[in-house]
Amino acid sequence: MTIEHEDLLGDQSPPATEENLPDEANTLIKVTDLVKYFPVTAGVLRRKVGDVKAVDGVSLTISRGETLGLVGESGCGKTTVGRCILQLQDITSGSVEFDGVDLVQTKGKDLRRKRRHMQLIFQDPFASLNPRMTAGDIVGETLLIHDVAKGEEYRQRVAELLRMVELDPSMASRYPHEFSGGQQQRIGIAR
Repeated sequence: MTIEHEDLLGDQSPPATEENLPDEANTLIKVTDLVKYFPVTAGVLRRKVGDVKAVDGVSLTISRGETLGLVGESGCGKTTVGRCILQLQDITSGSVEFDGVDLVQTKGKDLRRKRRHMQLIFQDPFASLNPRMTAGDIVGETLLIHDVAKGEEYRQRVAELLRMVELDPSMASRYPHEFSGGQQQRIGIAR
């Protein structure tokens, strides 16, 4: 299955032609024939009896500065595609490149370093935000995980990220349920 821009965005994007194909040097993400099957097991010994074909042959290219929305029915594999691109889920076959680097072969610190530049944004922001964490903690969690900032620099960076998504830094101490759906989505983007 090849995902064409017109399938995702309707008439907003022109169909791919030789003239408007992405320049390889400008390609940020390239997914080729992505396949993800989940094993089905049965019996006391949990032997594999089949597969659930969650993703079967997805190919897409995203250029620098381009935004791609993945749209489809519930259960069609959108989240699985995203998780496979980020290598949060092992793929069955295919390839995933980020900025020219094969992510399938990238492991450990190198993979974490690449993930710093990638993010999934889910349709339901509230479900993706930890209700026990403040907005500031949610936004700052990635900074701590990737050892980007600590102390005063951490607080300044969290405030800067909140401002970037047009939220007042004074809102950092609020919890997700205290925000509107749109504000929750912006918290998800800021992190």
